[in-house]
Amino acid sequence: MASWAELQASVPEFAAGVRGIFDKGRHKTMATVRADGSPRISGIEAEFVDGELTFGSMAGSNKGADLRRDPRLAIHSPSLDPPEDVPESWQGDAKITGKAVLTHEVTEGEAPGPRFRVDIEEAVRVRVGEPADHLLIEVWRPDSGLRRIARR
Repeated sequence: MASWAELQASVPEFAAGVRGIFDKGRHKTMATVRADGSPRISGIEAEFVDGELTFGSMAGSNKGADLRRDPRLAIHSPSLDPPEDVPESWQGDAKITGKAVLTHEVTEGEAPGPRFRVDIEEAVRVRVGEPADHLLIEVWRPDSGLRRIARR
């Protein structure tokens, strides 16, 4: 597992691309594991703060309960369609998988509840390649670094 800062230090250009995609919109999608082992999809607002990917959960939420029981998660960036006329100009979409680590509880104010950071197991960026006849899939893992896959 790695922090966002470690990913950035390892592959700065890739990290900038992933972050640019995540920063395209406020709302992301998160998958967690329910008590019965089935997946739960939730909306989430996540942000990059002080070298970490962070997010909060409302007090008493199912998502927060999922993460306290089983910290595994996947977060998907906002998703926009590629431009039809110039598909290779599409930034792509991005996914980060890992584990939620509870950092603190907010007990007062507008949004009480747990706050988490993400220990990153994998970061993925998918975009249209050049020429626009294939997808370029970039996968980074802390134990194996960055690899690129062209899929036609």
